[in-house]
Amino acid sequence: MPEPSKNADGRRSSPPLIFESGSPGRSGFFWPEEKGAVGLPPELLREEISGFPEMGELEVLRHFTRLSHLNFSIESEFYPLGSCTMKYNPKVNEVVARMPGFSLIHPLAPPELLQGALELLYRLEGWLAEISGMDHVTLQPAAGAQGELTGLMVIRACLAERGNPRRKIIVPDTAHGTNPASSTLCGYEVVQIGSNKQGIIEPATVEQAMDDSVAALMITNPNTLGVFEKNIQAIADVVHKRGGLVYLDGANLNALMGVAKPGDMGVDVLHINLHKTFSTPHGGGGPGAGPVGVKAFLGDYLPIPRIEKKNDAYALGTDFPKSVGRVRSFFGNFGILVRAYTYMISLGSDGLEEVSRMALLNANYVRKRLENTFQLASTEPCMHECVFTDRAQQKQGVSTLDIAKRLLDYGFHPPTIYFPLVVSGALMIEPTETETRETLDSFADAMLAIADEAKENPALVKSAPHTTPVRRLDEARAARRPVLRWETHRD
Repeated sequence: MPEPSKNADGRRSSPPLIFESGSPGRSGFFWPEEKGAVGLPPELLREEISGFPEMGELEVLRHFTRLSHLNFSIESEFYPLGSCTMKYNPKVNEVVARMPGFSLIHPLAPPELLQGALELLYRLEGWLAEISGMDHVTLQPAAGAQGELTGLMVIRACLAERGNPRRKIIVPDTAHGTNPASSTLCGYEVVQIGSNKQGIIEPATVEQAMDDSVAALMITNPNTLGVFEKNIQAIADVVHKRGGLVYLDGANLNALMGVAKPGDMGVDVLHINLHKTFSTPHGGGGPGAGPVGVKAFLGDYLPIPRIEKKNDAYALGTDFPKSVGRVRSFFGNFGILVRAYTYMISLGSDGLEEVSRMALLNANYVRKRLENTFQLASTEPCMHECVFTDRAQQKQGVSTLDIAKRLLDYGFHPPTIYFPLVVSGALMIEPTETETRETLDSFADAMLAIADEAKENPALVKSAPHTTPVRRLDEARAARRPVLRWETHRD
């Protein structure tokens, strides 16, 4: 079994606080003795800050470089939160997004000066439509949640034109947590339905909840248990029979891309998280992108402006009177869209399919390695992520949180914990397609070692982490009374 990574003193070294560094009068630049000499009015210059650190340039550089080494990142450690948060972003994406022809254009420039950018967006819409099996795509939404809201607005506009926008949205208990929020923001009442013992939705359950007041069913497939909703077409038939529409949360498209098309499953609307499936930066709160795809009968309701191709030139069309209007300034998060385009063109259709198949293989490999030690949340074969519970470890009083904290001692960022909410003590592991078998074995070995520790020395696990600069915090207190100033921390 692997040993937790630690320094000679048993803990990872912690750099001094910046307030403990430097010396009075030290500076990283030359400052004129007379402040007015810099050419700025004195009233615009900041007064001295009591206790503010005074440091040279090299001190500042080393301080923040040391801090960066304390971070967990996809470039330095296995990050089992997967495409949900930290899928690997190929560096070629960054190179292309920084090309002057993309990074220096202005969104208010006339279309005739933006032909290259508009062509990229036009192609990207077409590729996303092909991958998802939809007929039209808008790139405007800036995140998955905004994509959900945009898709529901399209559904509402369509049903309103038919004479009744309806009142309810059906949301399974295995759907993503933003689905109810988006439904409420769009003015709908949420009706939750349960999944069966295998973690999937039964058509009979949907039929029982479906009536003429239901506008749509929002379903995540694969769902948050990492299980494919194999009844999806029968479910779609139930919804369509009563005049409702089917909305697919495409956050987990990483498991289907190039293998299966939601549009062939009876789906009318879906959003795609480019910052998940198509590798654009998102972890740490970076910008996202949530394009929305729809079937042909919903195309006229998509946001404007729409990119149109006329006589080998690209223009921005606004003559769509049924449109829900603009949902994002300009063309969405353009830099993110460039990165996603680069990812697609780099891999090609065969490569995108291989991504999905490798994501499934890696998740099922981890599942197989751990299934005899950690209890599975579902006995169904998993897709791109596998979900365990802490039920076996709870016999020794060791919880999911304890396991997550102990993983830090072994040099791994913890997986998603306590989600999905339908699983008590959930551990959701999503390795993605880029991890090697050696990395997966190392992670699985660490998990198995922690399970042994939970039996032999549960106090060790319950008090983890032991090798990080900061030991376990009182998380409730840290959330309510965060330490923001050095004086408070010192006390």
